[in-house]
Amino acid sequence: MSGTSLDGIDAALVAIGRDTPPELLGTTAVAMPDALHKQLLQLCHAQEVSFAELAAAEDAFCRLQAKAVNALLTAQQLSPEQVQAVGSHGQTVEHAPGGHTGGPAYTLQLDNPSLLAELTGCTVVADFRRRDLAAGGQAAPLAPAFHQALFGRQQGEQLILNLGGFANLTWLPSNAETPVTGFDTGPANVLLDAWFSKHKGGRFDQNGAWAASGRVDPGLLERLLEAPFFQQAPPRSTGRELFHLPWLEHHLAGNEAPCDVQATLAELTAISVARGIQQLPLTHQGITVITCGGGAHNADLMARLAAHLPLADFASPSTYGWPEDWIEAGAFAWLAHQRLHQLPGNVPTVTGARGPRVLGGIYAP
Repeated sequence: MSGTSLDGIDAALVAIGRDTPPELLGTTAVAMPDALHKQLLQLCHAQEVSFAELAAAEDAFCRLQAKAVNALLTAQQLSPEQVQAVGSHGQTVEHAPGGHTGGPAYTLQLDNPSLLAELTGCTVVADFRRRDLAAGGQAAPLAPAFHQALFGRQQGEQLILNLGGFANLTWLPSNAETPVTGFDTGPANVLLDAWFSKHKGGRFDQNGAWAASGRVDPGLLERLLEAPFFQQAPPRSTGRELFHLPWLEHHLAGNEAPCDVQATLAELTAISVARGIQQLPLTHQGITVITCGGGAHNADLMARLAAHLPLADFASPSTYGWPEDWIEAGAFAWLAHQRLHQLPGNVPTVTGARGPRVLGGIYAP
């Protein structure tokens, strides 16, 4: 898995049984080279792009995926034949479940599962999103189905918050008759990273230290929260095509201190997440929120969330044997397993699809 943060490839080795939750056996992370990081960012915001540019980025991305898979197999002393399949999400460059200027709905992930199968010797399952889209769904978020498999056997209701480039929620009700709910709440790290990179040169604000040094600008925050997405009822999903640096800069008055903008962006994430949770028909307010993704390590962001959700108890998924950074990668291993066994991978009440669908295509080595 490589998410909207574009920081690298996360590879998780997962054991999946019939009667037990998925078990994390091993992990490997391969950092995204600066050149590929820049190339993918440009593609995400390009108005015009050549097929040659797409092909070059896809090839480089696939070879980085293969490097991660092969490193994980070596570390775990496994042969390709011992792995059922590699679940490859690909790199999203544009996600438009509502179409664009009246055109058809689409979601585009750079991926080359045929080449990945050649480079690893493993069966590859890929192209998970478009079947849900074809069935009238948003094609996102897909992780709630995995969250249900991973955490759904616990007592009581569960709330899982993923803080990647974007933030999404999964609500697992305590009543088995109540459908699972999940949706994107808005940006998590994507704007924070972009603004930090512009002014500080790095890829992310370590522990939110720069954001913590600034002050929230109420006027800017109000303007950002006026985006129609925040008023949209679920099912809903979003991406870089909506929340990006030019969008932010369009809302600036021009005299803001950069650190104050960073603080305001952190507050935007916290408020939009809190409002998303408040929309849910929770049975009680003192719920445990299991946090995952890179944002779970951001001390400033977590403090802001705690301030907006004073009755919530924030917990790490490591309690369940899954550290914060590996839930998303694990989800696509699980989705590959679902495809091999002809089992649905979407949750229609989350994506809005017409019904359960088997997701992905299979590419033999």
